[in-house]
Amino acid sequence: MDTGVKKTGLRFYIRTFGCQMNVRDSEIISGLLTAESWQLTTNLGEADIIIFNTCSVRRHAEDKVWSEIGKLKKIQNSPIIGLVGCMAQAYKEKVFERSSRVDFVVGPNDIHKIPEIIKKVACQNMFVRKVWETNTRIRPEEIYHKGFYENREHAYVIISEGCSNFCSYCVVPYVRGELKTRPHNSILREIEEAIARGITKITLLGQNVNAYEDNGVNFIKLIELVNSIKGLKEFSFITSHPQDTTLDLFKAMRDLEKLKKYLHLPVQSGSNRILNLMRRGYTREFYLDLVNNYRKMVKDGVLSTDIIVGFPTEKEEEFQDSYNLVKEIRFNASYIFKYSPRPYTEAEKFPDDVSREEKERRHRIILELQKEISLGKK
Repeated sequence: MDTGVKKTGLRFYIRTFGCQMNVRDSEIISGLLTAESWQLTTNLGEADIIIFNTCSVRRHAEDKVWSEIGKLKKIQNSPIIGLVGCMAQAYKEKVFERSSRVDFVVGPNDIHKIPEIIKKVACQNMFVRKVWETNTRIRPEEIYHKGFYENREHAYVIISEGCSNFCSYCVVPYVRGELKTRPHNSILREIEEAIARGITKITLLGQNVNAYEDNGVNFIKLIELVNSIKGLKEFSFITSHPQDTTLDLFKAMRDLEKLKKYLHLPVQSGSNRILNLMRRGYTREFYLDLVNNYRKMVKDGVLSTDIIVGFPTEKEEEFQDSYNLVKEIRFNASYIFKYSPRPYTEAEKFPDDVSREEKERRHRIILELQKEISLGKK
């Protein structure tokens, strides 16, 4: 059936919320749509299709998405509106109850279906039918080889999807599924394809890159293989989980000449009790020992972290544990977040008993400390 959608010149707009994983997903979606001879536009007002690629890690990110969808009422034409990514997986068809303006909802593992969904929605618009797809467990490998990259020098390459750690505050296992690792040969081919397009810098992505495993190829072996690819000048990786970070990784970071000496190692809290409630799987002491070994083995290595303040039942002295940890370690950068309950998570059942004002105070205090450290004032 000819829906009239697959015409040259149809314009689509993508707004990305969240982490680098979503940035890469938006590139994949763009590659799928440009393969249909549709055109990416940065002008929201001229778009025939508007896609919001969303994040559910924090409530603030979700609130921003709903706000942006609400603003679409001002657009004169009637574009097809899609909500994809983590929010789509979390809320499924309930999205349509929140906003009748949304036409389709697609989870992270179903993004390969978007071109056909758009055609279906366009054909059925007169019947005001909504479409949602949130059931696929594993993405087809071919979507990673569409060759669409926004940056001409740097590319993100996803090596794994989802996470099996089930930290008590984290929605990722529920919206992206448990850990699934891509075949290492496909990852290497994707990097080679990017290099053939003139890209010389790569960042390997995963919710927990250290847990990578494919037919005897673990993360250490994978980065050794990446390091040997001809034409690649530099690469890095994010994100690492402390409980899966080893001395072998530090040795590889020390010895592999193309690998950046940069480690993002989220600690989340400096309190052992809070770490236990978070189900992080390590202690403050373990983390300090890990950092000490990293700095001994990787000379001039850059270190950054994530910290959550205001986790349920966090007392002032436990907040001070986090503050003192930042002061002691002196991270090059810290990303500080105020706790917000997330659907499906264990922590959602806990009393959210730290007030918004107190969360903001704690956030401000550690943020100021990190600024002073970064500026060399402390």
